[in-house]
Amino acid sequence: MASMQKIIKAIMDDPQNQIYTEQGIEPLFTAPKTARINIVGQAPGIRAQESRLYWNDPSGDNLRDWLGIDRDVFYNSDKIAVIPMDFYYPGKGKSGDLPPRKGFAEKWHPLILEELPHIALTLLIGNYAQHYYLRQKSSVKLTDNVRNYQDFLPNFFPLVHPSPRNNIWQAKNPWFKEEVLPDLQKLVREILET
Repeated sequence: MASMQKIIKAIMDDPQNQIYTEQGIEPLFTAPKTARINIVGQAPGIRAQESRLYWNDPSGDNLRDWLGIDRDVFYNSDKIAVIPMDFYYPGKGKSGDLPPRKGFAEKWHPLILEELPHIALTLLIGNYAQHYYLRQKSSVKLTDNVRNYQDFLPNFFPLVHPSPRNNIWQAKNPWFKEEVLPDLQKLVREILET
């Protein structure tokens, strides 16, 4: 835990994050040493940052439903890490939240993941996480990654964002609920039971 506290302090002391630290906003992520599953999304939303609880919104409810786990397992089991591409709310853009800051994940993820020796699966939610972790060009389509999720196992499982705004995407891609989610739930269950 001492190492993780040092990492958190370094993140807060970084000039890149000074504006947040000055406002008393701490980086929002969780990385228990016993974590088995790592969830990498874009960045905390404003609601998550204000409540100091990641995935604390309708998107989080959908995500837990997709994983087949409840809030207690998600928040209290110490088997779930949540390490987004940026640990701070990036602000509002024209069509949703701004993207995570460039270079943020490259700087901090390796240090944090070094402290998590038991990760068996990393869920990559959205384009930013997928392009970074799968080393893909931005031209690679999220739908193709999600449809071909088996190509990235056993280490990674790409997912669309669980926002209710993506209900249209889900309606256009019924294979996601019929094929992908049952496999995801089975895998999550197996990992959490070990």
